[in-house]
Amino acid sequence: MTDSNRWLLPDGVEDILPPLAGQIETLRRDVMDTCQRWGYQLVIPPLIEYLDSLFTGTGHDLALQTFKLTDQLTGRMMGVRADMTPQAARIDAHTLRSDGVTRLCYAGHVLHTRPQHMLTGRTPIQAGCELFGSRSQAADNEVISLMLETLRTSGVPAIHLDLAHVAIYQALIAETNVDRETETAIFDAMRRKSIPELDTLLGACPEDSAGGRLRTLARISGGRESLAEARVALQGASDDVMQALDQLESVADMLAGHYPEVMLGFDFCELRGYNYHTGLVFAVYVPGHGEAVAKGGRYDAIGQDFGRARPATGFSIDIRALVALGQSRARAATGAIWAPVTDDETLAGVVAGLRMTETVVQALPDDNAGDPQSRGCDRQLVKQGGQWVVESIK
Repeated sequence: MTDSNRWLLPDGVEDILPPLAGQIETLRRDVMDTCQRWGYQLVIPPLIEYLDSLFTGTGHDLALQTFKLTDQLTGRMMGVRADMTPQAARIDAHTLRSDGVTRLCYAGHVLHTRPQHMLTGRTPIQAGCELFGSRSQAADNEVISLMLETLRTSGVPAIHLDLAHVAIYQALIAETNVDRETETAIFDAMRRKSIPELDTLLGACPEDSAGGRLRTLARISGGRESLAEARVALQGASDDVMQALDQLESVADMLAGHYPEVMLGFDFCELRGYNYHTGLVFAVYVPGHGEAVAKGGRYDAIGQDFGRARPATGFSIDIRALVALGQSRARAATGAIWAPVTDDETLAGVVAGLRMTETVVQALPDDNAGDPQSRGCDRQLVKQGGQWVVESIK
């Protein structure tokens, strides 16, 4: 790198400048305040950890997204976090070790080896909540409701919420008794919704068999009506499958009652996070953004790698993406006050008092960068009758 391009940043890495930085910080605080009002306690996990910890549970799917380095003190491999969910699970299972329900929230940068898609960078700002210690439907409802409340805080005008349940696929594929290679091919075809491939892989299966039900299920998606279609297609399936359908119906009823403005969709080929999710999964999409801006689900098995299995459900959102979409509801911006440079001893006390509630920009003797308005000031301190008063800048 030469002196002429020393300022260059890596691809997908950028500075966040005013006023965007202020908008992001405002939204981060609003989201965390919302989570804490629901009883979620803030944690701040470290930026780096040993790979054994980061690749636990959800982390195994993040191996390719994680930057790795060697700890100079121990020689062990470490990673820069690509997702904060495994860190929250470690804190709950090993550090806090509470026997009851634990609610945690977090917000901070994560680092990816490559952008998740063409519209994102490699340093998203992730915020989220995790609820540990409850397998109840009420816990899933709470997490989904809180996610929607944080998106209201963000000012998202139109929300499309996709719901799915990985237990349906898990139960059906277990009944097919296919070999590992075929199972992998079926999983890949389901995830891509490749109907012709599924017809080839499962075409010999009778309609009322697990394979036949999978083949039919791949063709079902849409709104609330798709649940009724799925129930017909899955008649005779195991209790686990029917209980998963019942849960999807229950969540849909809750959302219709409390969030009627949310558009619901059901996709039985949605297998995101299949390796670690154990139940209900969900994702939020907004117009103008191809990727999910919020996602989550149930992952009851992750804590066992930390020595204590705990039921868990949670969600994460991309603060940076929401602000970039121009959907955040920033606090009403008020202009600043311009204070002159002077030897008047009373001015310092006036400025200090104003700074309790206002932004005051103090002039400097060698500041020749522009007038007060260029610094965001719409008022100024002037001395009238021996008193410093605030007046509008005309």
